[in-house]
Order: sequence, then structure tokens, then C-alpha cells
Amino acid sequence: MSSSTGSLRRYILTRLVLVLPMVLILLTLVFMLMRVAPGNPILAALGGHLSPAQLAARERAAGYDKPLIVQYFEYLRQVFTGNLGTTITDHRAVTQIIAQNGAATLELTSAAMVVAIVVGIPLGMLAGRMRDTWVDASARIFGIVIYAAPVFFLGLLAQLLFGHILNWLPTSSEASVIVQATLTPHTNIPIIDAMIDGQWGDLPDLFAHLILPACTLGLVISGVVLRLVRVNVIQTMKGDYIEAARARGLKERSVVVRHAFRNALVPIITVTGLQAALLLSGAVLTEETFNWPGIGSELIYYLDARDYIAVQGIITVFALAVVAISLIIDLLNAWIDPRVRY
Repeated sequence: MSSSTGSLRRYILTRLVLVLPMVLILLTLVFMLMRVAPGNPILAALGGHLSPAQLAARERAAGYDKPLIVQYFEYLRQVFTGNLGTTITDHRAVTQIIAQNGAATLELTSAAMVVAIVVGIPLGMLAGRMRDTWVDASARIFGIVIYAAPVFFLGLLAQLLFGHILNWLPTSSEASVIVQATLTPHTNIPIIDAMIDGQWGDLPDLFAHLILPACTLGLVISGVVLRLVRVNVIQTMKGDYIEAARARGLKERSVVVRHAFRNALVPIITVTGLQAALLLSGAVLTEETFNWPGIGSELIYYLDARDYIAVQGIITVFALAVVAISLIIDLLNAWIDPRVRY
């Protein structure tokens, strides 16, 4: 085994070991944030609907009558055993909410990430290659404006233009009522479910419903990707190896794509991955704007209902998703760049 392979393996093992304390810190923060909120969560959600005896029974069932340290370890036990509790208001298992509505959010964020990469990376490479030209200036203005625009405002404009004025695309939900009624929820992702059942005729309707919310969210993130790619391509274009590649007679397109962009990949992957984590927060507003049945809309519903058990479970999943994305980013960086080691 070469020293490079051994160091990569040590890096991966060390990074995996460090995941546990990171997860514990995040879970502790989630637990404490939910407990610093004033008042009793059971009383806040159900006060006025139940008698004092019924409220006391609900508190005992949820464990809120126990000392805080006992509640903390019970919370950790539930998380590591995959049991995030039952909602106060409608008695749904939080894991069921995650499975059903989380799939819709995963579909939306994945499509939005594709849009961000497809738009941001080529424009960033073009702006970096044509630095200080009108193309570069236009790309930079686009990146700044699109990222600064509130995602719900872009969503409303997209609905007005493409849904109501031009009447090209649907403006809400995952599918039309007729298509939704014929789908069997194997994965809770309608496009995949339609493929599993061979309902290919439903795919145009499903993709049409996905285009507006995915493009709205993806375009906002593409502004960050564009500027990041541009800066890193400009920096790498100053390297001696770029001049050597040009001296060998390589075409400028090959120099930019194969040399400048490849060596700029590590910071691009890092920030793009972090933006993928931020998509979860942006998805909340996008889902509300487009009536998308994702986990973000469920989070808002349970926040309005003051159902702290549901909110705690959903935020816990968000936190774990951020840890997972961070781990994947670090492993990809280590695989691409041999210098990324402990």
C-alpha cells in the first residue's frame, strides 16, 4: 500500500471518528434551543383544549415532567434509535413526517442544486476566462442581483410570468390532481414512483410542476457558485503550470477546463456543498410559495401550532443532514486533492 493511499485512509477514518462529537454538539444545541423557549410546550400546543388532568397526562407521556438532564439523555436515545417522538397536535410519528415530506424536499433541493451547478459553473468559468470584459461584468451583476433577491419574491414573479401571464407552467403542488391520484407512493418522490410503475406518460406533468420551484431556488444559489468559480479560475489562471500548458500549444478552452478549473475544484466543492445545506433553509420559503408538500411547509405548520416535539424532530434531521453533507464534502476534497490531509 502506497503512502498516499495510507494517508487517505487515515484521513477518512479520522474524519469519520470526528463525526460523533460533531453530532453530539449539534444535538445538544437543538435540545437546549428547544428548552430555552418560555412556557410549557404541551400547554402552548394544547392549552384550552384539554382539562388540567389531561394536560398532566400528556406531559408525563412526553417526559416533560422529568428533570432536564433525564430529558436530554432520553432525547439522545430516541435520536440514535431512530425514534423522534410523536407530534403533540395530531399524533403523527415524526419519522413518518420525515419519510413522507422529506422526500419532496429532497426532490426539490436536488433539482435546485442541478440548476445552480448548470448555471453557475459555466457562467463562472466564462467570466473568469474573459475577465474585465462586458461578459465578466454582466455575469458578476447577474450573480449579485440573483443572490440578493428574496427567494419568495423570485417565486412570485415566476408564478406571475410563467404561470398566469404566459400560462406555460403550473404554479403549485408536485403534480396535477389526476396524476397525483394515480401514483403509488413507493419512495414519496412522484417522478421516481412514476418510473417504478412505468407511468411514463405522467412524467411531463411531474417535471412541469418541478421546473418553477427548482429554478427559483437554484438560480438564487447559482449566484454564489458563479462568483466562487470566477474567483478561483482567475487565481489558478495566474499559475506557472497554466503558462506551461499554453506554451505546449493547448487550446484556451482546454487550459481553462482541464487545468484551471480542475485545480480550483476543492474550494468550489466546499462552498457548493455548504450551499446545498443552505438549500434546506431556502426550501422552506420556496415550498410555502409554490405550495410544495415538503418538510419545510410541515415545519412552518408545526411552528404555528407550537408543536415543539415535531419542530425538535424536524430541526434534528436538518442538523444531521448538514453533518452528512459536511462529511461528504471533506471526503470528496481529500479524494481530489492529495494535500487535504490531517
